[in-house]
Amino acid sequence: MTDPAEPVRTGPGEPPRDVTAADSPAGPGNDPALAEQGRHDLTGRGPDSGRAKRGTSGSGPTPSDREAGDGTTPNGRGSTGRGQTSRGTGREAQLDRSGLRPGWTTGACAAAAGRAAWTALLTGVFPDPVEIDLPHGRRPAFALTQEQLGEGWTMAAVTKDAGDDPDVTQGAVVRATLRRGEPGSGIVFRAGEGVGAVTRAGLPLAIGEPAINPVPRRYIAANIAAADREAGGSGEPDVLVTVSIDDGETIARRTWNPRIGILGGLSVLGTTGVVVPYSCAAWIASIHEGIDVARATGVQHAAGTTGSSSTATVERLYPGIELLDMGDFAGAVLKYLHDHPIARITLCGGFAKMSKLANGYLDLHSHRTQVDHEHLAELAARAGAGPELVDRVRQSPTAAGAQALCAEAGVPLGDAVAAAAKAEAQAVIDNPRVDVQVICTDRGGAVVGRAGFTGTD
Repeated sequence: MTDPAEPVRTGPGEPPRDVTAADSPAGPGNDPALAEQGRHDLTGRGPDSGRAKRGTSGSGPTPSDREAGDGTTPNGRGSTGRGQTSRGTGREAQLDRSGLRPGWTTGACAAAAGRAAWTALLTGVFPDPVEIDLPHGRRPAFALTQEQLGEGWTMAAVTKDAGDDPDVTQGAVVRATLRRGEPGSGIVFRAGEGVGAVTRAGLPLAIGEPAINPVPRRYIAANIAAADREAGGSGEPDVLVTVSIDDGETIARRTWNPRIGILGGLSVLGTTGVVVPYSCAAWIASIHEGIDVARATGVQHAAGTTGSSSTATVERLYPGIELLDMGDFAGAVLKYLHDHPIARITLCGGFAKMSKLANGYLDLHSHRTQVDHEHLAELAARAGAGPELVDRVRQSPTAAGAQALCAEAGVPLGDAVAAAAKAEAQAVIDNPRVDVQVICTDRGGAVVGRAGFTGTD
């Protein structure tokens, strides 16, 4: 949704530079490790990360913008250096194994485009490259792919570089078109061509909102505000921001967006802005190494987390706990603990991912496994839901929506999911020396379900 105008300059976008930190990935869709899926032995010591009756590999939609956590920089090609020295913790041991080049989320690209566009509207000059501020103190710079300056509006575009991650949005052109807003309106977001809109409840945005997730909205807005201050403004601009992604509607057909009610295009994602890719095999190996390091240093309690929100939750509950970036590979943690026990393991993740574990999935990736709403309905019934509520849970388009329905009715579906997930985890570990607790969180990191340690917590 850009205004017709001749571009000031066009050209291929260069990869962003100055990678200062890394985030945990989810594994790509095509990896040798996935050939082992579907051969899960229920003793929990098989080589795969899936389960025989569910979660087998194969073709299907690929999620985009896979990233989480806040580890140090891996040895990424294309960065300014080899990153920080490993501190020897479980997480840093994992990250040290990576030899892959990090990339950037659509949210980071939109922030760069937005900052450049607002600067140009105020000064008449596009900064190129444009530096932006991201969470965790990162300040990367992005080359612009296209610039347009019209009467009362401006547009800047950035080509997404996903690094070595096989992301469906690799090479996508992310555009931000900015206009002055009504006085007092603040920064308002609109979905342009190729960016979807929310059509169902249960997502972190209201129905009708553009699918620009809350955290990217915050750092896109923060960068526009920073550009405003740099140009002599108050830092509280009134701006209408339209984010668009070239061919986004077509690309979105290869994601789960249509199934969860995001229609018309892609989501603008990325809680930290950084994507660090790992092959499934390398990521599973890195989890094992993290456990080895934890054991070698005498750790008695570690936590496997699925992303940045669950990590923050665990750190809040257990300050200084040893962290393992489990990501989607629950099986890699659980099976390894059978022969390499740690006294206590906390598994913390989003409600949807933990509901998969509760149903016996050991690979929690949305490409390879999906939430079983029939199983959620069964758990809701066990938790005390009546027939009408059970049916509403069964029909809910998202796991989060099902959890919200039960919470409103006072039915502890989150605890039921956590208890079932704990039972599955305990069965896979199959070692009485390991005590397990499971914590389910919502998208904001709030605890919505918990099954504590069998021993005294």
